[in-house]
Amino acid sequence: MDQFLASVEKRAFTMAKFAVGNRDDALDIVQDAMLALVKNYSGRNSQEWRPLFFTILNNRITDWHRRRKNLSRWQLLKEKLPVSGAGDEWDLCEFPDPNGRSPDSVLVGERTIDAIDCAIGKLPPRQQQAFLLRCVEGFDVSETAQTMACSQGSVKTHLSRALRSLRVHLEAME
Repeated sequence: MDQFLASVEKRAFTMAKFAVGNRDDALDIVQDAMLALVKNYSGRNSQEWRPLFFTILNNRITDWHRRRKNLSRWQLLKEKLPVSGAGDEWDLCEFPDPNGRSPDSVLVGERTIDAIDCAIGKLPPRQQQAFLLRCVEGFDVSETAQTMACSQGSVKTHLSRALRSLRVHLEAME
């Protein structure tokens, strides 16, 4: 189980962060999904863990969106205020690139990744989920439909719309 969780943790975090837009909430969602998998399904066949985990993760993200809708305006304003004294993250610019890439090529790569992240972040939640499950996680249509609790046709529709939106957004960035 530990190996499985280690293998999906980064991708699950990325998926949750895209969906909720907040690093801390994404970490909580992933941790909660992992705990639920271990608590409820650790006795199952290891082949079942992947679809079960992503179903749990998807449900936790959906629950987060539902709770978020119920927050008052004051709570939303309070969450958006910057936190002073936040300086616990590493500044990666201080470390030289072991691959010897030039700063210009690194900047182009970072801007490309930022553009993709921004484009994915602008997708509606269901389109994000369909895109990430199909294109990043490599789920087939039926696995994605089962994970998202919808029909295979819905998955295809969400993915088609996501790809169209991403293409439009990224072409506009050029």
